Amino acid sequence: MSVVRGRPEEPTDAAVAVVIAAKNEDDRIGATIVAAHTLPGVDLVVVVDDGSTDRTADLALEAGARVLRHGRNRGKGAAMETGAEGVRLMEEREAAEGAIRAPRHLLFLDADLGETAKDAAPLVEPVLAGTSDMTIALFPATRLRLGGHGFVVRLAREGVRRSTGWEPEQPLNGQRCMSRAAFEAARPLAPGFGVETGLTIDVLHAGFRVMEVEVPLEHRATGTDLRAQLHRAHQFVDVARALTARELRPTLRRTWQGVTARSSGGGREHIRKTGHITRKNRQE
Repeated sequence: MSVVRGRPEEPTDAAVAVVIAAKNEDDRIGATIVAAHTLPGVDLVVVVDDGSTDRTADLALEAGARVLRHGRNRGKGAAMETGAEGVRLMEEREAAEGAIRAPRHLLFLDADLGETAKDAAPLVEPVLAGTSDMTIALFPATRLRLGGHGFVVRLAREGVRRSTGWEPEQPLNGQRCMSRAAFEAARPLAPGFGVETGLTIDVLHAGFRVMEVEVPLEHRATGTDLRAQLHRAHQFVDVARALTARELRPTLRRTWQGVTARSSGGGREHIRKTGHITRKNRQE
């Protein structure tokens, strides 16, 4: 377990909402939802059907989840945003009916965890206790199999280290529990498969605490066929985009501040020059 220290957040009596982004997962979504309902503090499971063409949405409803649907596939980052917004709107409805409570923490799980989702409790407990603002899962099986040598993993790990000074072991792991404050600080989320890398950087930059926790979860192996290789290439592009956007932000902010400072300091000169150019153009 590794921890990054940041600003503390007091423990609350908030419950936990599970958010599951799913596309064509009708073989495992039901078992994942049933297992998620057994986790400590969980009183709501929301599935975002991200453009499925199978029975994912129907089976999620049968298993007891609230289902939100994208008419077309919009990617993981967009599905997570949709799920979190759905939780917020449900809480607004509950408040209108007289149920005043703290905003739920958010537990993001992959749709293909199946029955192993019941073992995600160690991710939830530190956030419920107020000792962490975001927990990230470490899969023991993945640690043994990959040893952290995947090229996308290396890109994400080095990018997070360069940006924050902290080096996560499994930076691409999507199983995460977050306080609502930490989630809101990271919005808007990076699109697609860059979402986990962007989340880690943005949450740390906002001063929140992040913890990696080993959990015995397993999901479907990616494989080594052409489809798997294309998936990894897509991941690489999305992670690179997320990192590039976050590396550019400080530069763009300094540039903008410099432009506004010059404009406010020499405003009259700027206006005079602009007016002169306009008159010249009229004479031509």
